[in-house]
Amino acid sequence: MKSHRYDESYRQLSAEVHDAGLVQRRYAYYAVSILGWILALAAILGAVAALGDTWFQLIVAVLAGVVLTQLGFLTHEAAHRSIFASRAWNEWTSRCISGLLMGLSYSWWMAKHNTHHAHPNKEDADPDVQSTVLVLTPGASVRRTGLPAEISRFQGWFFLPLLCFEGLNLHVASLKMLFFTPKVKHRLVELLMIIARHGALAYFLWTFLPAGKALAFLGVQLVVFGVMLGGAFALNHIGMPTVPPGIHLDFLRRQVLMSRNITDGPLVRFLMGGLQYQIEHHLFPVIPRSRLPGAQLLIRQRCKQLGIKYTERTLPQAFIHVVSYLNQVGLRTQDPYACPLVQRYRG
Repeated sequence: MKSHRYDESYRQLSAEVHDAGLVQRRYAYYAVSILGWILALAAILGAVAALGDTWFQLIVAVLAGVVLTQLGFLTHEAAHRSIFASRAWNEWTSRCISGLLMGLSYSWWMAKHNTHHAHPNKEDADPDVQSTVLVLTPGASVRRTGLPAEISRFQGWFFLPLLCFEGLNLHVASLKMLFFTPKVKHRLVELLMIIARHGALAYFLWTFLPAGKALAFLGVQLVVFGVMLGGAFALNHIGMPTVPPGIHLDFLRRQVLMSRNITDGPLVRFLMGGLQYQIEHHLFPVIPRSRLPGAQLLIRQRCKQLGIKYTERTLPQAFIHVVSYLNQVGLRTQDPYACPLVQRYRG
């Protein structure tokens, strides 16, 4: 009966969000954002050509990583249909930006990310907690043996260094899916986009830079991109309650209890690209980024009325909590992070 109560409450909340106009599109906002970051990327390519053979190019590489991260946030929003009313416009905007400018597969992202949204932090369903490198859940910790189990005891200290490889991992995962997964929609189109992007970037860098500096440029850009984009997503769920297989929660509590917001501010807004409002995003993925603060007011109030814990931390607090959790779950101490609902169902 309680589940029906929360289901009805979510329907009422959804009506409030729609009545407040929070799902209305922000075409001008996104047009300026997309055009602005594409022009910024063009300016970076111009800077590479203008500077030529110098190690100052590594500063430009840092900026390239930052710009690609911002484009990543925009492709994420288009994939959630936050930009256009048309499904096709959203899909192809996301596919073109991710493929032609970032070198990533839209199809890979959608398959992975949609499953995550449906089952956040659920051990047998959420692909974001099924890591082969980090131990992200108590259940995964129990299954680790030998040297991997010993390494996982200190995995929190490896969190930031591992993020440095996340950019490369995204490129590899995209190509792996496109080459080896059957029945991928628009496989050939995405492959051609990604190959064209990588080929054009390599040709451009090798035209203006010696091989060593070109490789260094690519390495720095990938590290910055991986740390920024991977960090923005990782801080929202790692260390939040996990749900074992076989446990079903209603949609409202499933999305709120398993997500962590980051306290908003100018720097956080830039670094997180709207993902600081993770609870609001999970409940209503279609809400445009600039309308998320308005949704937060309604959602926080509703959670208070229902007694649902609404988690929000500052950026440093969230990072410290993630590192602490990773070390603790690696030591197989489960209780501090078990979902209170799961504990109740277990009796």
